[in-house]
Amino acid sequence: MAILKKIGNLFGNSDEKAVSKLQPIVEEINSWESNTEALSDQELRSKTVQFRDRLGDGETVDDLLPEAFAVVREAAKRALGQRHYDVQLIGGIVLHQGKIAEMRTGEGKTLVATLPAYLNSLTSEGVHIVTVNDYLAKRDAEWMGAVYSKLGISVGALQNNSALILQESRSGYKLTEVERIEAYNADITYGTNNEFGFDFLRDNMADTGDRRVQDSRKFAIVDEVDNILIDEARTPLIISGPSQQNPNEYIKFARIAPGLREDEDYTIDEKLRAVSLSVAGIEKIEKLLKVDNLYDVDNFGQVHFVENAVRAQILYQRDREYVVRNGEVIIVDEFTGRLMEGRRYSDGLHQAIEAKEKVSVQRESVTYATITLQNYFRLYTKLSGMTGTASTEAEEFWKI
Repeated sequence: MAILKKIGNLFGNSDEKAVSKLQPIVEEINSWESNTEALSDQELRSKTVQFRDRLGDGETVDDLLPEAFAVVREAAKRALGQRHYDVQLIGGIVLHQGKIAEMRTGEGKTLVATLPAYLNSLTSEGVHIVTVNDYLAKRDAEWMGAVYSKLGISVGALQNNSALILQESRSGYKLTEVERIEAYNADITYGTNNEFGFDFLRDNMADTGDRRVQDSRKFAIVDEVDNILIDEARTPLIISGPSQQNPNEYIKFARIAPGLREDEDYTIDEKLRAVSLSVAGIEKIEKLLKVDNLYDVDNFGQVHFVENAVRAQILYQRDREYVVRNGEVIIVDEFTGRLMEGRRYSDGLHQAIEAKEKVSVQRESVTYATITLQNYFRLYTKLSGMTGTASTEAEEFWKI
């Protein structure tokens, strides 16, 4: 499914055909400027309520777009002293349509995003603006928050260890720390791809609904979309933690393994690097463990320990598959011979080797939840992006 469609470089060698189709909408937006300029601050703010009432009466956000964009432009003029140029209006329309707007640095991407963000926030389903780091999420929420506040739109920001919402104070509007769900309940929420993605994973791990924070994924605007959805597209977000298995179990079976005999107690599949216990081997282990049935529900987990202990003893040799340095088992790449620092065998094998070598047995890491950035952003009903390099990577965007 292509979730992003590319439009030509609107801010350089433009796709004249694509831009010309949008020109009548730009002219209609401009026709509203004198009307919005004549509004008082209170009348400008009340436009948001009027727009939402019109949506309730059956109009669509597309119907509202020309006047709504004009209202945002006026709010930006009053709050920031900045006026959206026609080319920025085109960028805003492109983003609203769920496409990629290619803009050079300095073309005011942050300001452009206020147009579709405001328009889509009118549905009260939340808009997520994805920035490249925490600093920009906080900065843009506060900076553009001045525009949204003129229109009665609430703004939140996600940070690595906190969440913020824009609130009025004696000195103006400032970001105040709140519960994470409050930042999500804002009309528009700024944050990085990691913050949005990990919150989704944590929500899926939550045992009750009241612990979930990310209620919906209706519309997202992704800044530097090429970095997130091409360069890091298949980068997995992973929530993991230590296994509850007792490291002493590995030590116990490391002592048992040398007493087992190949062909008599087990067989080896060299190709698959797998171990299969024989009937005699099972009986021997049952006696050692003093259990009646090794494959009983209560004892079945012991089979995994036995097989890993034998694999570690027979199939994985020191200074061949791994080395031991400073009390740590380090895997050796079988093709290059290089040490693979930080890499570990999975499913308890690394722990079995550590027990065999009599070094500290580290708890196994268990993955509780994972998703790639590409698959996370596919969950949004509508997704748009801003970039400076989309024209060279259009094919890749179509594959996402």
